[in-house]
Formats: sequence, C-alpha cells, structure tokens
Amino acid sequence: MFEKTTWIKLPRNVLVGHGVIDDLGEAVGDLYLTGRPLIVTSPTPNEIAGDRVRAQFDDPATAVVEEASFAAVEELTETAEAVDPGYLIALGGGKPIDIAKMAADHLDVGFVSVPTVASHDGIVSGRSSIPEGDTRHSVAADPPLAVVADTTLIADAPWRLTTAGCADIISNYTAVKDWRLARRLRNVEYSEYAGALSEMTAELLVENADMIRPGLEESAWVVVKALVSSGVAMSIAGSSRPASGAEHLISHQLDRIAPGKALHGHQVGVASIMTEYLHSGENGRWNAIRDALAELDAPTTAGELGIDDAELIAALTSAHEIRDRYTILQGGINEEAAVEVATATGVIDR
Repeated sequence: MFEKTTWIKLPRNVLVGHGVIDDLGEAVGDLYLTGRPLIVTSPTPNEIAGDRVRAQFDDPATAVVEEASFAAVEELTETAEAVDPGYLIALGGGKPIDIAKMAADHLDVGFVSVPTVASHDGIVSGRSSIPEGDTRHSVAADPPLAVVADTTLIADAPWRLTTAGCADIISNYTAVKDWRLARRLRNVEYSEYAGALSEMTAELLVENADMIRPGLEESAWVVVKALVSSGVAMSIAGSSRPASGAEHLISHQLDRIAPGKALHGHQVGVASIMTEYLHSGENGRWNAIRDALAELDAPTTAGELGIDDAELIAALTSAHEIRDRYTILQGGINEEAAVEVATATGVIDR
C-alpha cells in the first residue's frame, strides 16, 4: 500500500528583472498580507534602496542589522515583538535575509526576500546560514513567500559577490553526485526531479560562464534565475541535499580553520573541483568546473582563496567530521591522498 506523502513549500511570487523593486508593493499586495511590515536590512542596502522600499508601504518599521548571528536573530525577534508586524521584508544580502528568515519562523509570520546581491542561494531557500564562533550552522526555516530581485541593483553589486553566487551554483554539480552516491550506498531518499533541476542549473552556469560579465543586467538575470532554481530544488527535496555535499563540508571546515578569509561561494567552488576529481578521477569534469570558475573570475586555488596549503589540506582531511551526511569523503581522506588530489587539480602547487 502506497502511503508516501510530501509537503513542498515554495515562494508564491518570484519577480525578477529591471527595476522590479518598485513593484514590491504590488507583489506583496498580491499575497494578501495584512498588518505593518518590518523591513529588515543592513547599512549598505538600506542606503541604496531602503527609501524606495519604504515609500511603497503605509507606516513601515525598519530594523538595521550589523551582523549575522544568533544574538542578532534574538534581537530582531524582540524588536519585531514590539512592532507587532504582519510580515517581514528582508532587503539586502545574506545577513538580513538569513536573520529575517529565522526571525519570521520564530514569530510565525511570513517574509519576503528582496536581494540586492546574488552571492548565494539563500535568497529563496528554506535554510539560514548563521555563524557562531568558529563554525557556521545551517538552520531549517520556511522559504520566503515571495522573491523580488531587481537586476539593476544586483548588476551594480560588487562583482566578487556575484562570482561567489555563481560558484555556489556550480558546486551543485558535485552535491548531486554525493546525493546519488548516498542513495546507492545508504538508501538515502532521493528526488529525481530535485536532483535533475539542481544539476541542470549547475550545468547552465558551467556552459555559459563566458557570457556572465560584471555590470551587465543580462548576467544578473541568469545568475538570479539559477539561484532561484537551486532554492526550489531544495524545497522540492525537503533538504539541502541538492545543493550541499562534500564540497560544503570542506567549506564549513575552512570556516573553522581559516575564518573570514574567503566567501562561502568561492570556498565551495574550489572544493567542488576536488570532490569532482574524487568522484570521477583525472578524466572527470573537474577541468570544466575549474575552467568555468576561472572564466567567472572566481578562485580556483587555495592561494586565490587567501588560504595556505596546510589550511586547505587540514579542511579536506577533517571535513567528514562536520556532520552525519554520506558523501564521497565518508570515512575521511588521509593527508597523503588529500595532497595528491589538491595537487592533481591545481588547487595547490607542490
């Protein structure tokens, strides 16, 4: 007897394109939300677009966050309780979106995502990434009710943030390979649809990396659509599996060993070069991943990440300890093998 069920939570509205931030009020109105909005932002996006957002609502409240932390989530929750908002609007990059996502979950209200940079797929996913001390926690929460991504603003954002978003998407390629491996060897539940969507999104960026250039709205359009697809894949799967495998474990370990030296997307991009090599050997597609990252001006080596060889090898040999998720690194990799992989792929030069 078939008894399987699933509950997929997705954004109701996704609005992407030129000048769409001025349509935010209309997009929110289409959701039939009630009550006062609380706009959660950080200093730079507040300066760039805060007034344009506030002008579209009656009596909006604003909370400006300085850092992403669990303490910031608690502080925002307390602020929101005093304001009694009907919903939250997250304006900016990872900090305000991740914090608003968690606070909205605690408050049991909806939130709308208004990214001003395209640095990672958190703009639409049902997970928040919050640092604490020398580690980073991935916390489940509801995805946004709507996403309004203005390609004008995103094209003007620092190029390195956009390249980090591209690298984050490209790393989906190896994340899906880990997911399939876990299905074969550990009978982990696998979604063909979510896996195919995530893999297709990564392939799109690998094959069109030469078309993505700084300052171009067309490029911002492609990257945002890819980030949205990645977030949708995670919602369909009900987990981060379509976008998080061994390459993310390596990145999380780098956050502990070499905190603050590189962006998350850049770390998982470099890590995916090595994990693809582990999956497929010297004739695998690690060259295509590396070449696509290079075409995008994203790092492909430890040195370009700003970390030394020893830090990278330490992360690679200990990444399997991060969480109980079956990947190609299951059981660990010794230092000699790690050096061989990193050298063969050009991530370190020895």
